[in-house]
This record gives sequence, structure tokens and C-alpha cells, in this order.
Amino acid sequence: MNNFITILILTIVGGLIGWITNILAIKLMFRPINPIKIPILNIEILGLIPKRKNEIASNIGEVISNELLSIDDILNQALNTNSNGESFNSHITNKVKSIINEKLNIIPMPFRMMATPYIDEILNKEVPDAINEISIDLLSKAKENVNIQEIIEEKINQLDLEKLEDIIIKVAKKELKHIEILGLILGAIIGVLQGILVIFL
Repeated sequence: MNNFITILILTIVGGLIGWITNILAIKLMFRPINPIKIPILNIEILGLIPKRKNEIASNIGEVISNELLSIDDILNQALNTNSNGESFNSHITNKVKSIINEKLNIIPMPFRMMATPYIDEILNKEVPDAINEISIDLLSKAKENVNIQEIIEEKINQLDLEKLEDIIIKVAKKELKHIEILGLILGAIIGVLQGILVIFL
């Protein structure tokens, strides 16, 4: 009975130590946000993420811009569809037609009706080519002027550290909870092994 109680106590203590250790390890990723200096030892304590925020922001920006999202993806999406899912070419063509029709209001209706088919034919032929030329030019200029990595890096660096902590915890909440539970389980297993060693050695 005493042996069982010894193993039980060591299991509980080991589990608690493992659980608390992992909770502290997770907290120390973010905390302290502001550096704490220990003068005698000349040591500065700072959370991992606050300490390496710029490096983390740079790495996230690089991964997103190289692997997930390019300027080509953004512009192609913007040029291919508008908010209603209408083709960009059709959208521009319809806008130009609408403007021409407004301007032609001063012309008598019979002449407008005669001119409309020719205008539509010209627009349907010329607008797509013109838009393609503009799109190529726009893509080229955007590639020169827009740097997704820099934008993401800047946005992350501008985030308040507490806000950044909230975002990371929300995204990885389940995984962090699993780490805490794993610490509890591993600590309990170590406690059992210690109990066995104490009894038999």
C-alpha cells in the first residue's frame, strides 16, 4: 500500500511539474514583453517573440511572398474578376459603352440607333487588346513598386506585442493546449518511473 501511495504521489508531482513547466515555457515565448534586467548577473530577460520580433516578421514575410502569395496572384485575381464575378474586360467594355451612350444623348435617336452597332463592334474588338496591354504594363510596374514581403514585415512589426500574442494564441490555441497536456503526461510517466526506482533500488 505504501509503495502504491509513493508511486501515486510521485506520478501526481511529476505530472504537475511537467504541466506547469510547459505552461511556463509557452508563457516565456511571449513574456516578459519589456526587458527585465538583473544587474548583479548582468542578464537581460526578454520573451522569445519580443526579442526576435523583427526576425520573425522578416521570415513570415519571406515565406508568404515566396511560397503563398505573389504580386502576380493578387493582380491576376483583381484583373480577372470584379466583385460581382464579371469578367474585367466585360466590365470595362460596359463602362465605356455607358459613357458613350451618355455622350450621344445629344444626337437624334435614329442616328444613335444606326451608330450603336458599329460602336459596339469597335469596342468589343479594341477594348480587350487595350486592357491586355494595360494589364501587362500594370503587372510590370507593380512588380517593381510593390514588395509583399516588406508590406507583411512592416505590418507585423507595427503590431503591439500583446496583440501579436493574442493572434498567435488564437491561431495555435489547440496545439498549445496539446503541448500542456503532453507535459502533464510525460511528467506523470517520469513520476511513475521514479516511484518504481525508489521502491526497487
